[in-house]
Amino acid sequence: MTDKYSFGLVGYPLEHSLSPLIHSAALQALDLQGEYRLYPIEDEQGLPGLIKQLRQGALQGLNVTIPYKRYVLELMDVLTPSAQSIGAVNTISYQQNQLVGANTDTGGFLADLRRMGWFPKADRLRHALVLGAGGSARAVVYTLTQQGWYLTVAARRREQAEDLAKSSREAALSEGDQISVEGIQMEKASLSRLTPPADLIINTTPLGMSPQNNSSPWPSDLALPPQAAVYDLAYNPAETLLLRTAREAGLRTASGLGMLVEQAALSFEIWTGLPAPRTEMHTSLTAFQRGAR
Repeated sequence: MTDKYSFGLVGYPLEHSLSPLIHSAALQALDLQGEYRLYPIEDEQGLPGLIKQLRQGALQGLNVTIPYKRYVLELMDVLTPSAQSIGAVNTISYQQNQLVGANTDTGGFLADLRRMGWFPKADRLRHALVLGAGGSARAVVYTLTQQGWYLTVAARRREQAEDLAKSSREAALSEGDQISVEGIQMEKASLSRLTPPADLIINTTPLGMSPQNNSSPWPSDLALPPQAAVYDLAYNPAETLLLRTAREAGLRTASGLGMLVEQAALSFEIWTGLPAPRTEMHTSLTAFQRGAR
């Protein structure tokens, strides 16, 4: 165990991030010395120098967020099986003289779905619509296909959605599995033609996240499927425009706060080898939300 931990988050922009709050609470709860810093890098050329600090021991752990989850793949020495299958890394550690890229988004998302009971019923296939095709979308697609869901991926650029769908199917086939994933364009005409309608809609885009509070990935003139539950990976603000629209339509909703805490806890455990204090991590967010009102 190191005398003082130094963790961080790299991405851009990072003004919305609550990760320092969560990890600081974890360190304090376990009486560990350390810090968690934000590294807002606007240009990907700045990534290798930052990641090098892990090899040098200046950093003990690094989280990765938009837009670098796929870019850092080529900088890793080793990928965990889930990171390899997903094609995205959100957690980097240095173990046995190797940079190890992992993905804790999938475990975090799955844990939150289990907490809320949003699972497929045995009597029918469930259909999920994933908005966005970036690194977080890849984790969500991987998680849900592993649980037997049928997936549609929608992105502003249809080819990006189709590429994610194709790579997901190929990765599953290489492991001896067969999954159903298709890609469409994220626009009114394509979304309105979805059959069957989605049971679960997951927003993985930054639309609606601070500072884009007045944005939504869902067309304003298209009604949400009446039977759908809506999950937004954004967590700041606590209720995005998409979630507010869904709530006002009488749908079940959830923000990404639960996933945020769980993926952070899994990262913390990778870096320290200690059980993460999840209760204190959740409490830190509850206190923050009360203060932000």
